[in-house]
Amino acid sequence: MAKSKNHKGLLKRIRITKSGLVRHRSANHKHLRSGKGGKRLRQLRKDPKMSNPEAKRIEKLLFRRLRGRAQSRATIKRNPTPAQRKAATAAKSATAAKNAKAAAAGKAK
Repeated sequence: MAKSKNHKGLLKRIRITKSGLVRHRSANHKHLRSGKGGKRLRQLRKDPKMSNPEAKRIEKLLFRRLRGRAQSRATIKRNPTPAQRKAATAAKSATAAKNAKAAAAGKAK
């Protein structure tokens, strides 16, 4: 089966933030501004982030899941701090040493 490819035109028009939100430029803001009212132009400057239903459509074009607005901050996996990483490594090595000792004791019997 062929590999799914990302939509290249879409990739040029959006940026995905680290928290999984989709940033984009709103339409009707680039040129021909003289015919548009000030209120309309101010509203076009607001919130460059995409709403949930639109982000869901983007997921289908990019063939990947986004960690969007609906997901709580607690569910987003964070990288451990150096102290947490060191503690985890120490715990893992202690467990490995314990298992090796138990295996050696099992062979001796």
